[in-house]
Amino acid sequence: MQSGILINGQWQARSNGVPDINPSDTRDVIEEYSWASAQDAKAAAEAAREALPGWAAVLPEARALPLRRIGDELLARAEELAQVMAREQGKTVREALAEVRRSGETFHYFAGETVRNHGIFTQGLRSGFNICVSREPVGAIAVITPWNLPMSIPAWKIAPALAYGNTVVYKPSELTPGCAWALADIIHRSGLPAGVFNMVMGNGRELGKPLIDLTDAVTFTGSNPTGVAIVSAAAGQMKKVQAELGGKSGLVIDRTANMDLAVEVAFQGAYYGTGQRCTASSRIIVLESVREEFTERLLKRMKSSRVGHALDAATEIGPVVDERQLAKDCEYIDIARNEGAELLSGGERIELTTPGYYLQPALFLTKSNDLRINKEEVFGPVATVTTAHDLEEAIAMANDVHFALSSGIVTNDLIAAEEFRRKSKAAMVTINAPTAGLDFHVPFGGRSPSGYGSREQGLAAQEFYTEYKSSYTNVSGRL
Repeated sequence: MQSGILINGQWQARSNGVPDINPSDTRDVIEEYSWASAQDAKAAAEAAREALPGWAAVLPEARALPLRRIGDELLARAEELAQVMAREQGKTVREALAEVRRSGETFHYFAGETVRNHGIFTQGLRSGFNICVSREPVGAIAVITPWNLPMSIPAWKIAPALAYGNTVVYKPSELTPGCAWALADIIHRSGLPAGVFNMVMGNGRELGKPLIDLTDAVTFTGSNPTGVAIVSAAAGQMKKVQAELGGKSGLVIDRTANMDLAVEVAFQGAYYGTGQRCTASSRIIVLESVREEFTERLLKRMKSSRVGHALDAATEIGPVVDERQLAKDCEYIDIARNEGAELLSGGERIELTTPGYYLQPALFLTKSNDLRINKEEVFGPVATVTTAHDLEEAIAMANDVHFALSSGIVTNDLIAAEEFRRKSKAAMVTINAPTAGLDFHVPFGGRSPSGYGSREQGLAAQEFYTEYKSSYTNVSGRL
């Protein structure tokens, strides 16, 4: 059994754990990782608190060195780690490789940010007073991450936390312990002082409370119900909290769109990552004049795609992550049918040479934006096509959803693109590109209820991982 617990610079073994099963071949048990207890979470938080003063006092360039080493090793081992991710999570090797590389680049980016944590020096409003506004670390940070992006999401949380002088207790998803262990091992060997980075794997219901209660701030990515509970618990203790939650992205296909581009944008946005992304283009809103042509082309693209084993280089769409998620996907397919949506393609479980959680990507034609399949997040390879009569109606339909994370439009009309950009209620907008697959150097996140607190990534990360301090100095010696 592999240890899933790193506390104060030491790996600690436990006898309990859960098998890590390959979703592409359920006969393949990858490993068992020991799970932490609530007491382990408490010890990890205490270690992070004890290490905080020393790490916060380290000069910026010295903090950058381990971050560079982490990034270097992730990039050097990208192909190896991509195999780990594909085997464990079901993401195709090609997508896994891109994710590992992005994770390495994220650590490199924040290594550079250590020396750009700038403050402000200004003259005061009183004679003889100078003011220095600086930014200081928040403290010990609980980092709680999901399974769908098992390296890049931890990277874009852990890297800025460390860069700005915070310490970390990392709690990864139980479904991707291999990726979590590999990342934690790389971080552990990077030269960080003991206690600066800690990891506890296990059941979130058991570990969540001590992590929230005993740290100074919490950053979470995951489902809305869990996010609401975490925000409530942390805010109730007047602690800083950041939550990135669900999405139901609308992608508009304008009448002027290049159809080849539109089909590929829709297909990749809806089905890459097996649709298991909060930014997935699960609602495709097509202008009436091009709906027939677009739908025919998209169905043809779907029929030519290959669902298969994640380690097969020819696979475009891998398996669903586990049996529970597959059951949820199938339940929503049944709900859509029962509500009158027309299934145009897919939606069936697939039997391949290896037993796995395979689902043929589903596409529905819906006559109303009010169906549950257009309102609720499925988090699987399930998308809908709904017709809009004009751009104004399409924008209204894209906005007519509980979530406010991402949205997109495919168009050759500059005026239409700008109108969509301005009127979209989503926090992130793409034009002629999939709604998923965004860059690490600009803010990421959704408006409520898709997100709570400050944004992630890029310069926005500084807002969460640092606190302002305003210092007044009377240089005149008199009042």
